[in-house]
Amino acid sequence: MKRIEAIVQSDVSKQVIKEIRKAGVGGVTLIQSLGQGMGERPEIGGRQIEFNSVDVILTIVHDSEVKSVVSAIMDVAHTGQKGDGKIFVSNVEESYDISTKEKSTKLI
Repeated sequence: MKRIEAIVQSDVSKQVIKEIRKAGVGGVTLIQSLGQGMGERPEIGGRQIEFNSVDVILTIVHDSEVKSVVSAIMDVAHTGQKGDGKIFVSNVEESYDISTKEKSTKLI
C-alpha cells in the first residue's frame, strides 16, 4: 500500500478529489491549511502575504494505482506556475482498524 499526500491550492482541491475518486480511490482526507513554499511572497494591497491557502489531500492506494492517482492530481492542479503544489508518495507498512482493534489489510 502507498500513502499519497498532495498539497494543492485550495481553489482546485474539490476538483482534484473528484478526479482521484474517478481513478478508483475509495476514500480521501482533506485538510484545509496554510502554507509557505520556497518562492517569494506576493504583495496584496501593499502588504506581503505570509501564507497561502492550501489543502492537503491524503489517500491510501494499492501500489498498482499510484501512477493513475498521481496523474489525476497533476492533470487538475498543474498550471505551470510556481506554487501549484507537491505530491508525496510513501510506503504504508501497517494499518489498524480502530473499531475492531485489529490489523487491517483493507484500504477502506
